[in-house]
Formats: sequence, structure tokens, C-alpha cells
Amino acid sequence: MSSNPRIQAIETLLVDVPTIRPHRLSVATMNHQTLVLVRVQCSDGIEGWGEATTIGGLAYGEESPESIKANIDTYIAPLLEGQDASAVAKQLARVASQVQGNRFAKCAIETALYDAQALRLGVCLSELFGGRVRDSLPIAWTLASGDTGRDIAEAERMLDLRRHNIFKLKIGLRPVREDVAHVAAIKATLGARASVRVDANQAWSVTEALDGMRGLADAGVDMVEQPIVAHDKLGLKRLTEANIIPIMADEALHGPRDAFEVAATQAADIFAVKINQSGGLRGAARVAGIAEAANIALYGGTMLEGAVGTMASAQLFSTFGELAWSTELFGPLLLTEEILQEPLQYRDFALQLPTTPGLGIKLDTARLARMRRA
Repeated sequence: MSSNPRIQAIETLLVDVPTIRPHRLSVATMNHQTLVLVRVQCSDGIEGWGEATTIGGLAYGEESPESIKANIDTYIAPLLEGQDASAVAKQLARVASQVQGNRFAKCAIETALYDAQALRLGVCLSELFGGRVRDSLPIAWTLASGDTGRDIAEAERMLDLRRHNIFKLKIGLRPVREDVAHVAAIKATLGARASVRVDANQAWSVTEALDGMRGLADAGVDMVEQPIVAHDKLGLKRLTEANIIPIMADEALHGPRDAFEVAATQAADIFAVKINQSGGLRGAARVAGIAEAANIALYGGTMLEGAVGTMASAQLFSTFGELAWSTELFGPLLLTEEILQEPLQYRDFALQLPTTPGLGIKLDTARLARMRRA
């Protein structure tokens, strides 16, 4: 019998946390976030944590918090319980061979297994992906109230606190020119003190996007994220070739295969890399590698995860050689409740990475026990 540690139990928790304000996207308005947390307990006493949080129930993608939990508990956990916890790649291959799709669920499991393995080895999780080249990550803040004055006040407060000097505006609910006027007013007020970008979350047609891009470029906006539907990669290529303003692919990227298709046709200037959307840390690393090979710039994206998914993303993004468009790992700051024993450190416009093993965070399990769904 092997003396290697075994996976003893896998537990999936749903934790509903109110947000500090309504967060309006073109696909949903969020007043709370449901964190999907996964704990893997091993026979050597080590616990690993992962997260599979998504946005807006089924409004954003094909996995919901409830389906993620059901599929992990019913299909994935039984495949892994009793298996060698230190053979992470082998266990992930086992899951991949028997479970189709379920990128978010797989990401949570992968993160938890790698967290446990890094703890076992006494190294930061980033060391398992080649080692970090930076110890902090610049963090963008999303302005998503939809109210111009309120968004300006919020941005000014973030600048005063030295917490964010990169702002991404969620647009797409109003007519294009109204959205452009809203963004232009904010950029005019902030001026050179901040970078302003926009995310239409697939709300525009190609012709609307071309119109909107001209107005946004004139206003001094730096980039537009996923202005059209994810499946229209030819349309995305048309927008990129127009060379009006840099175009970032987000929802168009569901892992390495999509990344290759977008890169091969030069259909975007920037890739938003997301660990959940890529199916896990390894998938996200491959997306970044494809971008690097194609001279496509990188942006560290978020699914508005809590602290676990945010730090897992940060550990991976810290290994990227270039991160020209910074990151958006502000998810925990949008929540009204803390789930860690010690909060993540945001200062000087950046997230500071811990140097302790694994993810480098400790969950407040007593608080989670009170907050989780029954």
C-alpha cells in the first residue's frame, strides 16, 4: 500500500455575501455574490481550497453556483476520494476523461489540489507554475453603478485612498452614444490621473461597436473589452482590424482552444485571462502562453471571485513575464463580509502577494460555517 497521502473528502460550500453596492452589467445586476468554495481534505492533515465562483446565476455562462456544487458532489468528488493527493496531474486527467465541460467546477478542484500540494512542499503556489516574477499586481476597479456622478465620486475616493488608478466602466445597458457620453464625462474628470477602460459584456452589434469605439477613442479611453457576442470571432477580428482602439477578448476565451483560434486570426489585441473561464490554472497558463507566442498583450481577469479565487489567480498571474494591461482582482473588495483570518493586502494601487506556502491565505472557517447555505 502506498504511503502517499490520500484524498479523504471533498466538500463544496455555497456562501452568499452581499455586495457593497449594486454591480450592474449588461447581463445582470448583482446585489450579492455567491462564493462556491471547495475544500479538499487529505490523509496527511493538509487541506486545500479552491473556488468556482461565477456571475449572475446562469445569466453569464452555462454553470451556476448550484450546478457547480451538484456536479462536484455527485460526479467529481467520487472520482477523486481515496486517490493519491500528491499526484495532482494524474487526478486532473482522471476527471477530464470522465467529466465533460464544467470548467468552473474543474478549476475549483484543480486549485484546491495544487494549494494542498504547495502546502505539502512548503512553497508558494506560484512556484508550481514556474515561480513569480513580481510580488504585487496592479489592480483595476470596476465602476458599475451606471450613474455618472456616483461613478466619478467613487473613482476620486479610490484615487485618494491610493487603492486604484485604473478604472473599467461597465456599459451596454443604454444606447451606445449615451454610454459613450457617460464614459467621456468620467474620463474628462479623471484626466491623466487614471486609465479608463470599458466593458460592454457582449451588448453591442458590430456596427454599434464601431460607432462606440470612435467616440471612446476620442474621449481618451484606453481599451474596449468584448463589445460583441462571444461566438462572433470574425466580428471581433473586424473590430480589431479597424484599429480604432485596442480590443480585448474575454467571453470569447473559454480556454486554450478558443485562445488559439483568436490568436491565429489576430482577432484581438489583448486577452483577459481568467482561471475559471479557462478551466483551471493550467488552462489559464496555456491561454497566456498562446497570447505571448502571438504577441497579444495580457490582462489578469476576474469572475468577481472572493479571496480564494482571487489569490489563486494572483499566484498564477505573478508568473507571467508580461502583464501589460494589469489585472482586475478586486472581487473581495466588492463584498461586505470577510472570509479570511487576515484580509488580502491592497495598497499603493496593487494587491500584495503573500510569501507563505500554498495560496498564502487562511480561511475563517467559523465564519464560513455561519454564512454558508444549509
